[in-house]
Amino acid sequence: MKRTTRQKLIRYAMYGVLVLVVAAFSFVADWDKIATSFFNVEIARDMFPEVLTTAARNTIVYTFLAFVLGLILALILALMKLSSIRLYRWLAIAYIELFRGLPALVTIIFVAFALPIAFDGFNVPGGILGQGSLGLGIVAGAYMAETIRAGILAVPKGQMEAARSLGMSWGTAMTYIILPQAFRIIIPPLTNELVLLIKDTSLFFVLGTTVASKELTKFGRDLMTAKFNGTPLTVVALVYLAITLPLTYLVSRLEKKTAAAR
Repeated sequence: MKRTTRQKLIRYAMYGVLVLVVAAFSFVADWDKIATSFFNVEIARDMFPEVLTTAARNTIVYTFLAFVLGLILALILALMKLSSIRLYRWLAIAYIELFRGLPALVTIIFVAFALPIAFDGFNVPGGILGQGSLGLGIVAGAYMAETIRAGILAVPKGQMEAARSLGMSWGTAMTYIILPQAFRIIIPPLTNELVLLIKDTSLFFVLGTTVASKELTKFGRDLMTAKFNGTPLTVVALVYLAITLPLTYLVSRLEKKTAAAR
């Protein structure tokens, strides 16, 4: 049997298995119960506009603040790790490895509950907004630092040498020559990090959110418990997708554009 013929048979067999699985599920599934439990129109209608004006808005605000804080930390850490001063490099490596190794939930709990215990009642300003955004920003900074460092290293060394030969200081050359090129390279992975942060805001439930500060997951879970129905989570999932899918599409386009420019 020819190789191409064998590959076609394997492909058709895989399609056949998929069709059989879908047909079996369609046959055994209780569609009325599924529709009632997960696609109840009345329950979904009652979630609006709060699911957008409160839950989705809070999710976006939390994400934006965590991303900005993480980006600032990441830039500092990346420059420290590239520094010629050994102590700076060690500190940056220790931070990055620590917070990449810890679950984000642990970091959020530490910021919200351990810091006030350790420092005699000190609380992060901003309540849930400040605590959650700081916790996520600390973790995001550790991940984005490696991304930024890779972007800086991807810029040809000749760029820095040329800038220094023109009389620019190291800081000026890094600010106006190297970093702009590096950020053009790393926009896709940074956008991926933004998508991850959107989903990680669901961890804020440990902070004891109020009605006005609920993010999407907490909002949907509370309604699911109150209504004893899975429809709220279905609506929340669709809102998450409405936020994240355009971003993932943007990442795909940026990656293709970056690849074509090389």
